[in-house]
Amino acid sequence: MADGTVASLNRPGGNVTGVTSLSVELGPKQLQVLQELLPKAHVVAALINPSSPNTEPWSKNVQAAAHTLGLQVHILKVDTEQDIDTAFATLLQLRADAIVMPTTPLFTGRIAQLATLTIRHAVPAIYGYGEFARAGGLMSYGASIAEAYRLVGSYAGRILRGEKPSDLPVQQATKVELIVNLRTAKALGITFPLSLLARADEVIE
Repeated sequence: MADGTVASLNRPGGNVTGVTSLSVELGPKQLQVLQELLPKAHVVAALINPSSPNTEPWSKNVQAAAHTLGLQVHILKVDTEQDIDTAFATLLQLRADAIVMPTTPLFTGRIAQLATLTIRHAVPAIYGYGEFARAGGLMSYGASIAEAYRLVGSYAGRILRGEKPSDLPVQQATKVELIVNLRTAKALGITFPLSLLARADEVIE
């Protein structure tokens, strides 16, 4: 892996293996989902945490996708909890139509704050972790945490039965979930198209 945790996914080496989830790859799809919901949107703000190792590749993917989709994307850097409030104040100046955010520990640890701010500032947002939508955010599109936990549990059992971690390739959880919050959509004056609702894995009403 790029961060050096293991030598490779197929042959982790050492005494480490595990499960990884899709993250960097999902930024472009999150933009597509936003555009499907908001076809008239032109300006999108991307909140990023520079300290996260996946931020740079995620940002590059999102910027490339925005160019293809004809969207203008503004990258806003958020290093601390206080920066989140500052970033949302900047959104008003940019007249951003929507927000997209990568899955990072900083953001995931402040999901309730992020969801509240998106409603307070009346800006549609998408995040890569389902708890964002369940906490009041408009929607989430990201890897299934339940699948990742299932894979981790399976590996834990195999290791307890005597298998060596170095012999177990790092698995990737590939299931992706779309979760939408219709209560928040109503508060924002947004109507989800049937095409999106039909694909949703969970609809919060």
